[in-house]
Amino acid sequence: MSQVSDITEKQFRSALQECRTIFEKKLYDYGASWRILRPSSLTDQLYIKAQRIRSLEETGVSLVGEGIRPEFIALVNYGIVGLIQLAKGYCDHPDLTAEEALALYDEYANDTLSLMLRKNHDYGEAWRGMRVSSYTDFILTKLHRIKEIEDLGGKTLVSEGIDSNYMDIINYAMFGIIKLSE
Repeated sequence: MSQVSDITEKQFRSALQECRTIFEKKLYDYGASWRILRPSSLTDQLYIKAQRIRSLEETGVSLVGEGIRPEFIALVNYGIVGLIQLAKGYCDHPDLTAEEALALYDEYANDTLSLMLRKNHDYGEAWRGMRVSSYTDFILTKLHRIKEIEDLGGKTLVSEGIDSNYMDIINYAMFGIIKLSE
């Protein structure tokens, strides 16, 4: 692994720890209430967050006092929730303890980190030359793709599935977090 990739991995792990800390605190406050979210509702929640980022990027005005970076963190956390929901399905009542939810969070966060490292190697750190607004647009594109896949009942001919799109959303959001921290 190159020195640049080592730096990326360190930054990614640090930002991911920040996201996990917020996830853990919200888990304390609300429990695993997100377990009731159906796939389409989760997609719409991700869409709302990404659309808000785009609106803030275009207008530069936030009337609720939260900026772009917290929304990228929310995209990471909801993206990981999406991966959990894909694997477990939704339910009518929250059915995970905090410990179980955090173990699943860590599992899918590590899977996403692994994917990023492989892609980052192949793409040669290209994300560093991109604008943060491009991450937002790519996230929105991925969300439109997820909506299409959901409308097709999850059946695609040649495209990646919803899980791959969630992982890409998480990784683009992580790049946004890192860039906005530099």
